[in-house]
Amino acid sequence: MEAKSIRADKYLDTFEIQEHLKNVEYIIMATPAPEKYRATPIHFTIFLNTPEALPEEVKQPVLDKFCTDYKIKNPTEVLSQLTAVGFAVSNAQDTPMPMPLFKQQDRASVPHAPMHVIDFLADSDEFYEAKVKNLTGWSYSYNS
Repeated sequence: MEAKSIRADKYLDTFEIQEHLKNVEYIIMATPAPEKYRATPIHFTIFLNTPEALPEEVKQPVLDKFCTDYKIKNPTEVLSQLTAVGFAVSNAQDTPMPMPLFKQQDRASVPHAPMHVIDFLADSDEFYEAKVKNLTGWSYSYNS
């Protein structure tokens, strides 16, 4: 089974992104990893709602906490950096889908906000939809 792309009807503009991210602590996204990564079948992306890069000495403990909290095993291919994030809106989705914009051409054409992004491959039995059904999903966590 092959994962299908999610179609964006539009992107939030810069003001809408600022309003949307009020009280958001982080967003966690799980997508199917390419089939060649059988030992780590889920591609995770964690979007921390901060416009600053995490200090090097904090990156690993933050990743470890997410792995513990979400029962994520064997993280590999970890990328942890500040990057531009756009938000795609679709009539088929309840919440805007965060999208890291690594390419300069994407940053030039899609409104975005800086966020610290942790991107990696791993395994977890808690993310059945991504692991078994090849579906993409994301969840927002809000400040209390």
